[in-house]
Amino acid sequence: MGSMTKAQQQEAYLAQLRWRCRRGLRELDVLLMNYFDHHFAKSEPSRQQAFVALLELQDPVILSYLTGTSQPQDRAIADIIQQLASCRL
Repeated sequence: MGSMTKAQQQEAYLAQLRWRCRRGLRELDVLLMNYFDHHFAKSEPSRQQAFVALLELQDPVILSYLTGTSQPQDRAIADIIQQLASCRL
């Protein structure tokens, strides 16, 4: 079998990220998937990296950021949280 093309690798990476947007809480699912589907691809690379870093966090941490009970130390993640909060459905 041949190796994957760069386009196939990118497509697989994006599918993996989209899957990681699925969380244990429906509210987070909606917010993260909405951001991923509508903003991720057209975001600059630094913002994409911040979103990927956000996906590494546990759900309670993300929720505490979204509800304002705690603030992220990382400014890039704080920017993503602000954008997620403004995108609520």
